[in-house]
Amino acid sequence: MDSDLAAVLASLTTGIYVLTVADARHRHGMSSSWVTQVSGEPPLFMAAVDVSHFSAQVIAHTGVFGLNLVGHRSRHLEDYFLSSASRRPDNLEQIACDLSPRLGVPWLRDAAASIEARVVDSVLAGDHRLLISEAVGVRVNRPDRPLTSLDLDYVYVGGKSVIPRDRSGW
Repeated sequence: MDSDLAAVLASLTTGIYVLTVADARHRHGMSSSWVTQVSGEPPLFMAAVDVSHFSAQVIAHTGVFGLNLVGHRSRHLEDYFLSSASRRPDNLEQIACDLSPRLGVPWLRDAAASIEARVVDSVLAGDHRLLISEAVGVRVNRPDRPLTSLDLDYVYVGGKSVIPRDRSGW
């Protein structure tokens, strides 16, 4: 990717989330920042997931996932899910979580809030799949200011690319 394009893309602001999945054998979470609301009626949101990521395979099979909002007090979740310690199929073993009541997806106890989501449509977009999803249930754990990409010293711009944030403006 061109360095100027990477710098501009890195300056697009995004929220910080942990997307979680579960199937009969695994419980897994991944850092996710490409998430946005796409419809008011019905209320729908979109999450982009790398097609080669472990979570993408589970979502393709189950059609459901959890979306956990990371707040300033729960930044340790982003730190963990970006670390090499999280690079295994059962990476939720050391993270406090509950299974959501309707869909049985992992909700992280330390997240500011969690959504259990059902995929209603998806679109392949390059190396990511855009998951258009409906919220089936929601839990607010504790009000907290959401963590955004502007709060991090790095930013994800796709693939394996996590680049340092240039604090000078670009």
